[in-house]
Amino acid sequence: MHIAALTVELEITSSLTLKDKRHVVRSLLDRIRGRFNVSAAEVGRNDSVRYASLAAVGVSNDRIHLDQMMAKVADLIEREPRAVVIARDLEFI
Repeated sequence: MHIAALTVELEITSSLTLKDKRHVVRSLLDRIRGRFNVSAAEVGRNDSVRYASLAAVGVSNDRIHLDQMMAKVADLIEREPRAVVIARDLEFI
């Protein structure tokens, strides 16, 4: 069994209020959960208007498949036009 945890730090460039940020973050999390068989949540910077920390965690019996799936999750996040990826970390447990 393999477990992968992807953590992404984002700057929400168009956000002026927490409501604006929440709209972008919820949209991303819903798309991640809908397209991939992973758990996803906002895990930090909850009170910041412009910054968010997201995490996605997946489990698989095949590490290669898990690595490819997490790369696709990261790609989906990076293609979000309303946010800029500041940092990204992928960890296998």
